[in-house]
Amino acid sequence: MVAAPEQASSRPLSEAERLDWLRLSRTEHVGPVTFRQLLARFGTAAAALEALPDLARRGGRRAAPRIPSPAEAERELEAIERIGATTLGLTEPGYPEPLAATDDAPPLLILRGRSELLARPAVALVGARNASANGRTLARTLARDCAAAGFVVASGLARGIDAAAHEGALDGGTIAAVAGGLDVCYPPENRALQQAIGERGLLVGEQPPGLEPQARHFPRRNRIISGLSLGVVVVEAALRSGSLITARLALEQGREVGAVPGSPLDPRARGCNALLRQGAILVEEADDLLRALMGQGLPSRPARLEEPAPPAGAAAGGASDAARAAVVECLGPSGVAVDEVLRRCQLSASLVSLILMELELAGRLERQPGGRVALIGAPD
Repeated sequence: MVAAPEQASSRPLSEAERLDWLRLSRTEHVGPVTFRQLLARFGTAAAALEALPDLARRGGRRAAPRIPSPAEAERELEAIERIGATTLGLTEPGYPEPLAATDDAPPLLILRGRSELLARPAVALVGARNASANGRTLARTLARDCAAAGFVVASGLARGIDAAAHEGALDGGTIAAVAGGLDVCYPPENRALQQAIGERGLLVGEQPPGLEPQARHFPRRNRIISGLSLGVVVVEAALRSGSLITARLALEQGREVGAVPGSPLDPRARGCNALLRQGAILVEEADDLLRALMGQGLPSRPARLEEPAPPAGAAAGGASDAARAAVVECLGPSGVAVDEVLRRCQLSASLVSLILMELELAGRLERQPGGRVALIGAPD
């Protein structure tokens, strides 16, 4: 059996803090990376909320970003409670360490079911929605054997391989990351399975109750699946499958990636075979992955969340027009690594981080996977 990970130092959020965290996380143009940077710079979500209009103005936006009111946030928290769910903040006890170690971890997870499963090491099994009968059988077997070895099995509750993986691990422990609200059944044919996981496993998401999943939500769900896990196995996947997005995210997060080989005549095997050519672990049985994971150290939380906030004067300090122009000059519609922006601009990391945050809050910057950023528009 695998030992559960030790939790880093953390503390619960007060009711007022939880409300402020939800408001900040739901604010227009505030993604998980920017949320983390705002919290590190200003110390509290309340202080960050006060600073947002000025930050967006300095980034070139005339109107303040849309910030949910306290009443709106309270209504969402009440809706979460009504569906039998809870929220778990990034700095709170029980937040899964592997996910917390990723740069874009959700500030607030919404949970329904056995939250203690988050304390156990996890592996992810993902794959094609139009899976073959053999692929579904293998996914169930892999999931059952991983659970028997002490791992929780994470997946995305999609039809096909995902559903089979959850079924195989339901008795041993499974976590389903969903793209919409936890009370929204998607796809509809997995309604009974979603209900069973909410009772015997754990449903995890970051969207408010009642929200129907949209296309842009699925990559965000995928990064939760890979972030929760020490390793990801793709059972069947076409070359343009969303499962390959999960595998790519896993590699960017420093996770192990495995793939089940298949016939080159089957389009559902081409994605897996491509991963194997790129160096993924060949997986025919659970032990193929588990041998690579046994004894593997857990990722550490980024230190900046646990550092004391900078002095108020430093937090409020802005960038000069010349510095902002130098950073904008380095950006374009194609993503560029933040490290490359630093190299080109010859400015301090803290100053570049501040300018990128101002641009994002103004709606002019998009953060892309792999720590890349792109300029997306003119000031509002």
